[in-house]
Amino acid sequence: MKSLFKLGGSLSPKSSTLAGIGGFLFLIGAWFLITDWTGWVRPETIPSPIDVFTSIGELYNQPKHGLMDSAWYSIGLNVRGFMEAISIAVPLGFLLALIPLMRGMFSKNFQLLRFVPITGLTGVFIAWFGIGTPMKAHFLAFGVLVYLLPVVIQRVYETEKVHLDTVFTLGANSWQTFRKVYLPSVLSKVIVDIRVIVSISWTYIIVAEMVNNSEGGLGSMIFWASKQSRLDKIFAIMLIIILIGIIQDMLFRLIERIFFKFKFAQK
Repeated sequence: MKSLFKLGGSLSPKSSTLAGIGGFLFLIGAWFLITDWTGWVRPETIPSPIDVFTSIGELYNQPKHGLMDSAWYSIGLNVRGFMEAISIAVPLGFLLALIPLMRGMFSKNFQLLRFVPITGLTGVFIAWFGIGTPMKAHFLAFGVLVYLLPVVIQRVYETEKVHLDTVFTLGANSWQTFRKVYLPSVLSKVIVDIRVIVSISWTYIIVAEMVNNSEGGLGSMIFWASKQSRLDKIFAIMLIIILIGIIQDMLFRLIERIFFKFKFAQK
């Protein structure tokens, strides 16, 4: 029992699972306590769990842009934006990190993009791409790119020098060094970074979908729920987004185990 409270200690896999379940049940119980059981918090401030879960059925049965259609639209937008961002950030990151001229000319300039307030650029993307789905995908891709590009560059710099020295000793040329050392080393780390950035991307999806919200999406549902002052619907949609995020995280973990087995073999 003392090990559960030891400073800097760790839990066994079984204890960790049980603790996670216990924490979840505690939060749900606290939610019930302050809303349904005691009424300490008014529904206008925090809706009760019963109202939230009931509203999921209402959202599902909407005649236009129901819950399933909206969820699939947002997931598709997420995948499209991420694929675009990855296809730009990964090769560009390698160029900026490995080619001295490119690094000197553009590395600092691109890293400054991190300070750009992404949500303030909605009007710019509307001017460039209109108000349809392509604009939303490009907006999301840019939002992901400004975070992912510096990460790729940093991961290139973190490549183990001993591995580079080894392939140099074996007589590898530049292409072989890139393919056998840099590429697997960087991608095996970036996949973890992408898992983290996925959670950030949902902010930009919601912002983008509020533009021309007639196309649907979870962001559009939040917009209309806000117009109706339906906090129960807003909470329900947030729970759906969290569920999607959990599934995405599990998929990325699976991809990591399939394509980068060497990371787990070392353990």
